[in-house]
Amino acid sequence: MMPWMEKQSFLSRWSLRAIMLVLAILVLFPFIYILAVSFSNSADVADGKLIIFPLHPTLDAYNWVLQGTGFVQGLEISIFLVVVGTAFNMLLTATMAYALSRKGIPGGKVALWLVLLTLLITPGLITKYLVVRQFGLIDTLWSLIIPSAIMPFNLVVLRQFFLTIPEELIDSARLDGANDLRILWNIVLPLSKAALAAIALFYAVAHWNDFFEATIYLNNGQLYPASVILRLLVLQGGQPISQALPGQTPPPDLTIQMAVVVLATLPILLVYPFLQKYFSKGVLTGSIKG
Repeated sequence: MMPWMEKQSFLSRWSLRAIMLVLAILVLFPFIYILAVSFSNSADVADGKLIIFPLHPTLDAYNWVLQGTGFVQGLEISIFLVVVGTAFNMLLTATMAYALSRKGIPGGKVALWLVLLTLLITPGLITKYLVVRQFGLIDTLWSLIIPSAIMPFNLVVLRQFFLTIPEELIDSARLDGANDLRILWNIVLPLSKAALAAIALFYAVAHWNDFFEATIYLNNGQLYPASVILRLLVLQGGQPISQALPGQTPPPDLTIQMAVVVLATLPILLVYPFLQKYFSKGVLTGSIKG
């Protein structure tokens, strides 16, 4: 390679690295700013002395959120929704996806078209509310689980993944006397761990971030998940829903809001890296065969 070509290649690499570094800084700066505000004291926030690092770090905002806002109770409810809701979602989605992936199922194509139709036509808010009320689910946590038991997109992705499993493997299991339930549990699911992890992550994140349906179906503030508490704190500040702590001056609303954002985002950030490889592999492999 000619010297000028080597010099041009060197400049191209470092130019690309510089651009990526600038983009990384732009992406990370909001998160760093949120952390800095959440750990800052009242005086620094009032004087606007915030850039990247807090000048006088303190845990006042986190102590206030964890003790005086009901966020801990909301966090427990959110964990319940994620664990129970995701398990319920996966049970129904996996069984229906397996049924729709098998050939010769009576009405299978009609059911698949109905599922695809729901991707284009979604029920109205009033219709959903009337159905939930008719089943007596208002002011219960089940109103946040049962109406969204199966997401059509997740069902289609999982069905596409099941179609990649060799038909000969399932036929040999049938010859050995295995029924559909045993085939699903012992053969299909173990071979679909990547797709199952991806779909479970979709459902878990949806349950964790969902606040709209909670504000519609829940009238009892004791049942609010962490996402609703976060929304109230961001829109109204810390004082409207906070309980005064003896001998403690409330931190500024801004630090309370940022502390709640950090606490609400942290669980997903801790879980996602462990599921990232399954997430990418599951979605890409499920889209290979139609």
